[in-house]
Amino acid sequence: MTPRFLSASLALGSVWAGGLAGFAQAPATPGSAPTPSVEDYRRFAWTHDGNVANGARLFADDQKLACSKCHSLDGRGGKAGPDLLAVGDKFGRRDLVDAVLLPSAVISPGYGAIIVETKAGVEYQGILKQSTDAGIQLMGADGKLVTLATADIQRQRGSSVSLMPEGLQAGLSPQQFTDVIEYLATLKQPESALVAHQGMPGTIPELARPVTAQPFFTQELRVPPAKVQTGLTSFHQVPGLSNVFLVLHQKGMIWMMEKTATAEEKTVFADLTQEVFSDRGPNGLLGLAFHPKFRENRKYYLKYQTFAEGRVTTHIVEKRFAADFRHDSGQPPRPLLKIRSVAEDHSGGCLQFGPDGFLYFGMGDTGPHNDPNGHAQNLQLLLGKMMRIDVDRTEGDLAYAIPADNPFRGRTDARPEIWAYGFREPWRFSFDRVTGELWLADVGQDRVEEVDIVQRGQNYGWNVYEAFEPFSNQYRKEGMAYTPPLFAYKRKYGNSITGGHVYRGDRQSSFYGVYIFGDYTSKRIFGLTRENGLLKTVRQIGSIPQGLVSFGTDEAGNIYAVGFEGMIYRLDFSGARFGETKPE
Repeated sequence: MTPRFLSASLALGSVWAGGLAGFAQAPATPGSAPTPSVEDYRRFAWTHDGNVANGARLFADDQKLACSKCHSLDGRGGKAGPDLLAVGDKFGRRDLVDAVLLPSAVISPGYGAIIVETKAGVEYQGILKQSTDAGIQLMGADGKLVTLATADIQRQRGSSVSLMPEGLQAGLSPQQFTDVIEYLATLKQPESALVAHQGMPGTIPELARPVTAQPFFTQELRVPPAKVQTGLTSFHQVPGLSNVFLVLHQKGMIWMMEKTATAEEKTVFADLTQEVFSDRGPNGLLGLAFHPKFRENRKYYLKYQTFAEGRVTTHIVEKRFAADFRHDSGQPPRPLLKIRSVAEDHSGGCLQFGPDGFLYFGMGDTGPHNDPNGHAQNLQLLLGKMMRIDVDRTEGDLAYAIPADNPFRGRTDARPEIWAYGFREPWRFSFDRVTGELWLADVGQDRVEEVDIVQRGQNYGWNVYEAFEPFSNQYRKEGMAYTPPLFAYKRKYGNSITGGHVYRGDRQSSFYGVYIFGDYTSKRIFGLTRENGLLKTVRQIGSIPQGLVSFGTDEAGNIYAVGFEGMIYRLDFSGARFGETKPE
């Protein structure tokens, strides 16, 4: 989920299932053997075994592929392409095949190319490695860095074309291509690569009988002309209307779905597609929250991105339902905050009202990868933070007020909106409706995904720590206390965590009080419990067929899983028991 969310987050790029249809066989010279088509390579690799040793040699061969120029293999990253330490854990052979054959079909967030034109008319293209007020630094496919001063830049824009070139397979026979895929499939995270910790068990057992995911609506929700990839982001019951729901689409569409025992009706609630930016990365219409007094004031809140002058900006706005509670009022939104990103990634995706009546929302570090500017540790920025504001009052020139007990209120060296900090990409969070605790899933960088219990004023470590392990000393402060996560998991279980909810439905269920969450890429659903502030139990409890981008709840406490490709699923816990696992 990435959030690296909204793509398969393949380390090499990816393509949707069936996306190779229509590729014709390349013309051949008269008298010669036909040149293999993309589909020929794909079919051969799917049906033949490869030689791992030969694949490793080809991977490192500068004349054949030169993969090692752009990709590291040690978990440290730093090159133009993603590190491939655990690519075999993250993705199966079929996904790897598609990633190499069509690298621009879906580009892993954070690795989309930037095109920069200077005032002298020179154009540069590369991966953004650094961005400050003074200028930017790009890394090209050759691994070389180019530094450009802000004063010299005419314009910059994102590119939909991967730095990884098309047609890499053309210099290989189908067998050699298959050897490379076989080698990539062996690249898995060593068990010894991570520090052993109670909060990160080596194995997560599966339930003997998994929780089932039943399609809640009969139709998939798509924005034309989408065929496979679509972009659902969240799902919400309208307060006070037990059978009416809002579904958000990344491109800016909000549908109202009304469901009865015998029928369902879909209508357009609001269309923000002309305003919302969603062309690249984890951007778009990402989150919605209802005011605690919604039935009285009809107010709701949105989080989304726009794009102008080469920069992504996150907006938090207040809007209002029409009096019939079936449409947006059509009134202009009341802007609350605008937060500019450095790159086009890690903008967070969630906003929620807490039990205290204040609005909470998360922001990621916004990139580039590794947070080289230390955004998450910088208290003068809202990047890499959890914020808390009062939308019912205004203060000074703000469109909101700062709650009196916010931890950094009154400090000249910190933004008063900050509630907690040290996050990379807080994609989804929620409040336990019984205890009021704030559960957050933070998408990891290279090695692990984590779950945090967020508390007032605490520092959750990024980029000094990634989960339980030291990551960088660049922004470490002497004497600073860093709060570890409750739980983290390794790449073999997924690489884009999606936060969920503590189940508070059936009190007799063995899942009552279990935190339910998942992974966008692996589509797995997990459940965990804690005791005395530490992880007690974690289980794999099920999965859904689509990319698991979000969870939702209703007033009865039921939990729903949102599939990125267009389907909403209701989780059925009745046939499973949290304490019963498959035999080892």
